[in-house]
Amino acid sequence: MGKVVGIDLGTTNSVVAVMEGGKPVVIANAEGTRTTPSVVGFSKEGERVVGQMARRQTVLNPQNTFFAVKRFIGRKYSELNPDSKRIPYTIRKDEIGNIKIACPRLDKAFSPEEVSAMILKKLSEDASRYLGEAVTGAVITVPAYFNDSQRQATRDAGRIAGLEVLRILNEPTAASLAYGLDKADNETIMVFDLGGGTFDVSVLEVGDGVFEVKSTSGDTQLGGNDFDKKIVDWLADKFLEEHSIDLRRSDRQALQRLLEASEKAKIELSAVSVTEINLPFITATEDGPQHIETRLTRSEFEGFCEDLLGRIRTPVRRALKDAGLRPDDIDEVVLVGGSTRMPMVKRLVEDIIGIEANENVNPDEVVAVGAAIQAGILAGEFKDILLLDVTPLSLGLETIGGVMKKLIPRNTTIPVRRSDIFSTSENNQNTVEISVIQGEREMAADNKSLGRFKLYGIPPAPRGIPQVQVSFDIDANGILQVTALDRTTGREQSITIQGASTLTEGEIKKAIQDAEKFAEQDRARKERVEKRTRAEAQILQAERQLREIALDFGMGFARSRRQRIDNICRELKEALQADDDRGIDQAYADLQDALYELNREVRQYYTEDEEDDLFGTIKDLFTGGDKDRDDYDSREYSSRDYGNRDYGRDDGSNKGYGRDSSSRDYSSNRDYGRDDRSRDYRSNRDYDRDSNSRDYGSNKDYGRDSNSRDERNRDYDSKNYGREERSSRSDRNQSYGRENDKSKRSSEYDKGSSRRNPKNYEDNWDDDDDWL
Repeated sequence: MGKVVGIDLGTTNSVVAVMEGGKPVVIANAEGTRTTPSVVGFSKEGERVVGQMARRQTVLNPQNTFFAVKRFIGRKYSELNPDSKRIPYTIRKDEIGNIKIACPRLDKAFSPEEVSAMILKKLSEDASRYLGEAVTGAVITVPAYFNDSQRQATRDAGRIAGLEVLRILNEPTAASLAYGLDKADNETIMVFDLGGGTFDVSVLEVGDGVFEVKSTSGDTQLGGNDFDKKIVDWLADKFLEEHSIDLRRSDRQALQRLLEASEKAKIELSAVSVTEINLPFITATEDGPQHIETRLTRSEFEGFCEDLLGRIRTPVRRALKDAGLRPDDIDEVVLVGGSTRMPMVKRLVEDIIGIEANENVNPDEVVAVGAAIQAGILAGEFKDILLLDVTPLSLGLETIGGVMKKLIPRNTTIPVRRSDIFSTSENNQNTVEISVIQGEREMAADNKSLGRFKLYGIPPAPRGIPQVQVSFDIDANGILQVTALDRTTGREQSITIQGASTLTEGEIKKAIQDAEKFAEQDRARKERVEKRTRAEAQILQAERQLREIALDFGMGFARSRRQRIDNICRELKEALQADDDRGIDQAYADLQDALYELNREVRQYYTEDEEDDLFGTIKDLFTGGDKDRDDYDSREYSSRDYGNRDYGRDDGSNKGYGRDSSSRDYSSNRDYGRDDRSRDYRSNRDYDRDSNSRDYGSNKDYGRDSNSRDERNRDYDSKNYGREERSSRSDRNQSYGRENDKSKRSSEYDKGSSRRNPKNYEDNWDDDDDWL
């Protein structure tokens, strides 16, 4: 089995972590960030993008970019409130009332499970790349207040992504694992989790390896996105009043821009007291383009969020009541979720509990870290940790008169199994229908229906005589299985609750096939991008190599080999422009062959050139003839011997590099050009002094005659020390380290020369040589 990771599948952002060396490690995604936006999009070409790349196209491509899908998973269309439907992309219901997300680019619709699976796939691939091995299993977190249908839908999303979901873990419980892993003393903590789209609060007792959830509460339709929408409504209402245009309904692109600007303003108001909101060209009217320019203060923002704060207070107080605790019984409050950074939320927690919240954990990553720890527990890496979670909502069934009979009250520790005996309501009734309900209301119709099934074959008997035993079994994932047993005949019927709003087994298998198809498209796209990148890099390498060869070996050598490589590069560029995969492959292979042949010739040329250098140097050492040096292209010592390509130039432009043929010490690179008879090198700056030079200390008058002591030389170019002015000082050396005035500059490349003359380089450059 491959590696198992922990995944926090969030409404706004998602995070993946893994256990390494006994410690949880958050894994950065392919873009280098530790959080991945929970966004899926399809580009103009129909290619799927996930994460930050998808988020970038939300404004320009709002109908094909899907975010906050977690709010729809495991739910029916009829359960959505109007605010949930106010999004830039389109959602609709299918023939059985489930939610479908329309994708005009592909002319198809996705279920929320399929979109979530695309996010999970991205996270698992990033983790596999980091770990160097395949990720096959995962612990996936969900809000504690998710019902059974939503939990099962999340598990289905993991299956579609190709993952074995080892555990569905409540987010507050995961956060408590990360917080209390090293806690030895017993503490009563409250985990306050306000994310992008959901809100949970749990009370736990933590210590000595035991994590026991005492109570949990929350709201699956309350999160940071609701605070964003408050700013959206404020901006849209002001614009509607001024221009009679409702940006929330008239323009999807304008709505997306409002959402992004509102989220940015919310984040800024967590740090400053006032923020500027500028949205130029938000729409156009008969009067021309219209803009939004306004200021929003923190006090104004908090004022129109008061109802949301009230919705937060209720679950907190309920959790305390269910746990049988008072606020002063809480030892620590652990904040989870990016929305807890808002000052008004922190004040609310402090007002209710009476203590400052613990901010030692990263609210964006703590849930994923806890999920990774749970994965380590399941893998046996931790031996002495006991996790006791609870079911968030009561479970029961519908009885006569539409009344809900609770079998498992909320906050019951799981796993758990409960049974009860029921009978028929009519004489000779041979079938019993079991309707499974989740919720806290007394009437079944007011609660969430998880599913129905029937038990057949009950022997005819008067009402109340047959005995049907109904058992509810909740596993560690919070997934419910219901069994009905006729105690007279032994007939049994069971169902694993999937709920009418989740996918059937056939739909899951089809979604898995579609996901594999998308994975193949993603691989092909990745290979195509990598192929184009390699080809473009090869073109740049060829052009750079031709330039270097022209500098090293002369235009004649480079021009004779340039035509073929230029033709291949042009063919490769045309193939890239036409997106011709076969043409790219052929031209790329041809260019590789041409560069290989060119490198082989260069190596051969270097070998011959080095032999010429060796024999030429020996000759100069013994003869010292100026004419012989000129015939050798005034290049006694090649740059390849000293690592600098400009050593050996004879035009005096390189600050004295180019030693006298009789110099015998080349190891220090500091006495270039000195005559071997020079007596005093104290300052290392008296290059080219005559043999009668005595002592000039740090004098910088390079190239002075031996009789010159104090007179400063004003006739030399600052970059050509030692160069004599030809008009009046013909008796001085023209190049460093050389003693006679017969030395002449080479204006052309001589045979065997690997250096050009900088002074005459422009004269040797043809007009058609524009490829450098």
